[in-house]
Amino acid sequence: MQAAKSFTISKQLVWQAYQKVKANKGSAGIDGLTLEEFDKNLKNNLYKIWNRMSSGSYMPLPVKLVEIPKGNGKTRPLGIPTVSDRVAQMVVVLLLDPLLEPHFHANSYGYRPGKSAHDALAAAKQQCRAHRWVIDLDISRFFDTIDHDLLRKALDRHTTTPCIRLYIDRWLESPYQRGDGSLIDRSQGVPQAQSLVHYWRICFCIMVSMNG
Repeated sequence: MQAAKSFTISKQLVWQAYQKVKANKGSAGIDGLTLEEFDKNLKNNLYKIWNRMSSGSYMPLPVKLVEIPKGNGKTRPLGIPTVSDRVAQMVVVLLLDPLLEPHFHANSYGYRPGKSAHDALAAAKQQCRAHRWVIDLDISRFFDTIDHDLLRKALDRHTTTPCIRLYIDRWLESPYQRGDGSLIDRSQGVPQAQSLVHYWRICFCIMVSMNG
């Protein structure tokens, strides 16, 4: 008989997460494994993710650090997780989405399921016809400096699911890895990358929690 798992995570959910990661594409993390190479042993790779996440033994690898030049001479750090970690993160996204989605404003389009940049543009055009003013707000280095404890408090307002809490904590604590192999511990901030959608959505949810 199969031993009981610590967390209830279905194999179907892992498969759905993989399909979304594959559609988003993206490059390899620190293990050098591309999506194409991951697919060559797909069944076994997905089983490992499901087995480890269900048992509580899943541990993410460090996040590959890539410095992207900016126009002002500075750089913007991007964090690239491994393909396996992106699938695991998407599993949590799928668990979190139904909990977070009701708290977003109807005119919020960033990283929202079923909403696109084209939808945002259409809404902006409609708003421009109704109003003669625009408010442009930006929080300087928000994702680079966000407080981990504040992030956890915001998460507490929306879920107490143990596996979500456990794995988000592990992702928050996962260090960056430079090209030379050296590690950078992170006591604040979250990696900025398209594949880390759940970080972005939880961060936005902090603002909702502050006002709620």
